[in-house]
Amino acid sequence: MSGPIRILLVDDHPVVRSGIRAMLADQPGFALVGEAATGREGVEEARRLSPDVVLMDLQLGAGMHGSEATRQITAAGAGAPRVLVLTTFDTDSDILAAIEAGATGYLLKDAPPDRLFTAIRSAAAGDSALAPSVASRLLGRMRSPTATPTARELEVLRLVAEGPSNRQISRRLFLSETTVKTHLVHLYAKLGVDSRTAAVAAATRRGLIRPP
Repeated sequence: MSGPIRILLVDDHPVVRSGIRAMLADQPGFALVGEAATGREGVEEARRLSPDVVLMDLQLGAGMHGSEATRQITAAGAGAPRVLVLTTFDTDSDILAAIEAGATGYLLKDAPPDRLFTAIRSAAAGDSALAPSVASRLLGRMRSPTATPTARELEVLRLVAEGPSNRQISRRLFLSETTVKTHLVHLYAKLGVDSRTAAVAAATRRGLIRPP
């Protein structure tokens, strides 16, 4: 790649953006070309600026989630920017949603600056860049896939934790109510529980979903 790596930063916290901006400014080979505070702005700025790498937070206020913003940014195909998720969350549901949306890497905000810089360079080159804890989780899922909830099952369970009924969940995910119930049955078996409440509690303890 000729010239500096062009970076777009998407994070809803001004203090975080300021800190990352300062770190990148001291590094040769990086050029921060834009910032966005919401998922929607991130998608628009990615289309307008055509950066090489998008640093994407996941929780971006009440608007578009970082995973959905990632999906829209990477949907452009071969010429799309690489998305490197930079977040505080390392639950299975967050990791899977981001990776399935097309993220090239997934890093936690407590990573040392050198690891962030290396991850940016790896993402720009099209290589995977995963935090050690994230890589460990994904490897664990590969080793025992039948006992591990799928991304869709975790999506259902994440909504269950918020309190809606199966019918409401089916409408939000555009699934039949029967399909939602089937996902829950599979979750109960995999988590060794027999109720919605127990499933949420077990998944939270195991770090599969965030605490409700």
